[in-house]
Amino acid sequence: MQQNFYKNIIDSLYDGVYFVDNTRTITYWNKGAERISGYSAEEVVGRGCADNLLMHVDDAGTQLCICGCPLASTLEDGQPREAEVYLHHKAGHRVPVSIRIAPMRDETGRIIGAVEIFNDNSARHGILSELSELKHMTMIDPLTGLGNRRAATLDFERKIKALRHYRVPFGLLFVDIDAFKTINDAHGHETGDRILVMVGKSLTSALRGVDKVSRWGGEEFLAFVPGVDAATFRTIAERMRRLVESSALPIPGGMLRVTVSIGGSMAVHTDTLESLVERADAMMYRAKNSGRNCTSLDCL
Repeated sequence: MQQNFYKNIIDSLYDGVYFVDNTRTITYWNKGAERISGYSAEEVVGRGCADNLLMHVDDAGTQLCICGCPLASTLEDGQPREAEVYLHHKAGHRVPVSIRIAPMRDETGRIIGAVEIFNDNSARHGILSELSELKHMTMIDPLTGLGNRRAATLDFERKIKALRHYRVPFGLLFVDIDAFKTINDAHGHETGDRILVMVGKSLTSALRGVDKVSRWGGEEFLAFVPGVDAATFRTIAERMRRLVESSALPIPGGMLRVTVSIGGSMAVHTDTLESLVERADAMMYRAKNSGRNCTSLDCL
């Protein structure tokens, strides 16, 4: 009678619960386990979880029931464990679950089995995925796919810390499309948007893997280039300018070309983002005043 009472309580739990003996044979499987896994108690009781019935895997795809089973480890050392894994549903798909394992002991303290409690983590995974997507969206310029001003700000914070703590130099290149308003007025904003995308991709192609370009706003772009000396800084800036100059957007009646003016400055450890942008922006205007389609760098 008492046994049925406790069984009814465990069966009423929303979480999945199952017991195994010290050979990892399943001795009990509650209603919650049936609901989450799709397997009935009749299908699993008496079978070994080591038979890879639920086929637990981790994020790396490791088959935990075969190698690295946390339940088997608890049977060996008696330590409770928790993990985030994916079980195999009877219908074939994977279900993210949080598992908690505890040893079961007899009156003498000898381990005679273990209990595993697991719950469906699908909703939590969905929320985390949405949060990750939202975070990504807040960092990306929707038109060009480049980092936005917020991304550039965070990139600066990482670079300035590396400069202050590890003396890793970096420079900022400020890029402005020449006569962009004229392009918009003559060809329309849709063409202007296509030019922004084209320029963004050309700038990205000119950079090294460690460099990063972001859209600062309007027709302005920023590029952070770490680990450079004055000569390399100038080489990268000139490559950006030349690649944009040689790009062309097909439009009715021909090809539309644009140029950029680029200003740059190497960072110093006392810089803020504002002070560094201000120097690079001043250099960019010097490039504009020198006839556009050129670079002007302040390498300090």
